[in-house]
Formats: sequence, structure tokens, C-alpha cells
Amino acid sequence: MPNWTRTFVKVVDAVNYRIGRIAMYLLFVLSAVLLWSIIGKALGHPPLWTQEMAQFTMVSYFVLGGAYSLQLGANVRMDLLYGRWSTRRRAAVDSITVFAMIFFLAVILWGGIESTLYAFEIGERSRSVWRPYLAPVKIVICVGVFLMILQSVAFLIRDIAHLRGEDI
Repeated sequence: MPNWTRTFVKVVDAVNYRIGRIAMYLLFVLSAVLLWSIIGKALGHPPLWTQEMAQFTMVSYFVLGGAYSLQLGANVRMDLLYGRWSTRRRAAVDSITVFAMIFFLAVILWGGIESTLYAFEIGERSRSVWRPYLAPVKIVICVGVFLMILQSVAFLIRDIAHLRGEDI
């Protein structure tokens, strides 16, 4: 495999690892938001922003952690046959099926970019009482999906290298 492919895989793995590790701490942010909501309700002054902020934080946690989850193999996989196959056969099947995942993620990214641009054009805001702008969370979604596409391409390169008898 060319050196640029090895470098690509290592850089993508490193970036997704770091972003995934940082995204894990969003659970603490989510907990703080929900705790603030509980305290506010107990004091008789429920904050208007906590429900949506909790939703935005959870979406960020989920989407930014997606590539990290893929990297660690924590994704769900049908293991009826896959677990019994040799690593070479797994790499062959994965190098074909990864295109379905890349296509799916590309469609999501395309729609996400269009939705984000629309949100910027009209200054889209939520319909709640708090009325936050929606563009920031849409940007986070697009970044997370893009990172998952990069991780999928890294998987493809790694599988092709394995089929060629090389190791990355």
C-alpha cells in the first residue's frame, strides 16, 4: 500500500480516537444540564432551556462518538456467520459491504449539509419557548457523519491491505 494510505488511516484513527474520547465527557455535561433542570423544578422555577440543551448534548455525544465506536468495533453486527469466518474472508466481505455504509452516510451528510445551509440562510430557530438557533447542532451532526465516512474509508483501506497480505 502507498505511504499516503497508511498515513491517512493513522491520521483518521488518531483524530477519531481523540474526538471520541472528548465526546465521552459530554455525558457529564448532559448530567449537569439534567441536574440543573431537576433543581430548578424543585425550586419552582423550571428552566426553559434544559430539555433542548439535553437533546443537543445527547445528539452531539451520539454523533461525535460514532466514528470512535466504529473504530473500537462496538457497533452491532450480525454474527451468525461472520464470527466463524477467517480474518481474510471477513476483510473480503467487509471491503464490499463498506460501500453500503459509505453510501448511507454520504446521503445523510448531503441532507445534513443542505439542512445546515438552510438553517443559516433563514436563521432557523427551534419552535420552543427558548428558541435556540439550530445551525450549531446541525454542524455537529455533519461533522460527526463526515468523521464516520472517513473511518469507513480507513476500514476499506485496511481491509484491502489485509487482502494483499500487508498490515496497517
